[in-house]
Amino acid sequence: MKFNYIGKTGLRVSDICLGTMTFGTTTSKEEAFEILDKAYDKGINFYDTAEIYPVPPTAKLGGLTEEIVGKWLKTKPRDSVILATKVAGAASGWFIPPTRHGLTAIDSFHIKRAIEGSLKRLQTDYVDLYQMHWPDTVVPIDESLKAFDELVREGKVRYIGTSNDTAYGLTKANETSKRLGISRFESIQNNFSLLNPRFLDELSAVCQKEQISLLPYSPIAGGVLSGKYNGQFFPKDARFSLYLENKSKRVQAMANRFVNEKTLEATKKHMSISKKYNISPVTLAVVYSKHFDFVASTIIGARKKEQLEDSLAAVEFKMSDELLEEIKAVQKEILYPMG
Repeated sequence: MKFNYIGKTGLRVSDICLGTMTFGTTTSKEEAFEILDKAYDKGINFYDTAEIYPVPPTAKLGGLTEEIVGKWLKTKPRDSVILATKVAGAASGWFIPPTRHGLTAIDSFHIKRAIEGSLKRLQTDYVDLYQMHWPDTVVPIDESLKAFDELVREGKVRYIGTSNDTAYGLTKANETSKRLGISRFESIQNNFSLLNPRFLDELSAVCQKEQISLLPYSPIAGGVLSGKYNGQFFPKDARFSLYLENKSKRVQAMANRFVNEKTLEATKKHMSISKKYNISPVTLAVVYSKHFDFVASTIIGARKKEQLEDSLAAVEFKMSDELLEEIKAVQKEILYPMG
């Protein structure tokens, strides 16, 4: 396992991180422990969760994933685990989270309420990386960063990061931290994959110039790059099969973004490439995601421990120039399959 530092921090993380968003819904507590233990035994020291998990978020289940991770964390030496979690994004954004009765904001009050709840559920007195789940369109970034900085000064958080942000948002936050002389976002967690390479357009330049690390999530595009949607029929229990049947327009729109004519055609071509190199399409997807110099750790997920195998195979496989050129050819032929 290779290890990298996040941003300018002392956080030395495995270049594969285990995401936990299904723990408590499609993955039971017992299965979650099996997955967590297997990842730990394979050398993964970095684990990512959030106060609104598991997905899909509900008021009833919110925080359950952190509780499961917290119980597992008690079985391991705390210093051997780099733990990341997130404060729910603002209700002024694209999604109204069920957390705190749908009134969330990235202000001082909510940030402090959120960290106290997360620490209790995770059964720890500190979080290694505390992230803003998505930006607040109303509260000034100055107030948000000051509140995050207080948590760092209090020792409840070691470092801070952001998620689902833009090049403007990350740059604005970074320059604000410099001006105020306070903690900055050391990482950004955004969607990045073979089917969604938009991070390369602008954000990658910000990360490289400012030494901020990307922690890409959904490297296999929510399972699409495994090829399971490329058959005659979609699997009945698959995430986007269920999302397409959901009554929520937002959930349906998300499914259509991931599963559409362009994503399936691009996936077909990437599957052919993976076959040529004698690896699974999942392995290819993870290899692609983690090989960039601005990536500190790629976040993988698994509903069952057996699903970890293909992702973990990416640890040993090296990206060649020839392979990268074949991937780029597909991305050039089918531009931005996810929009």
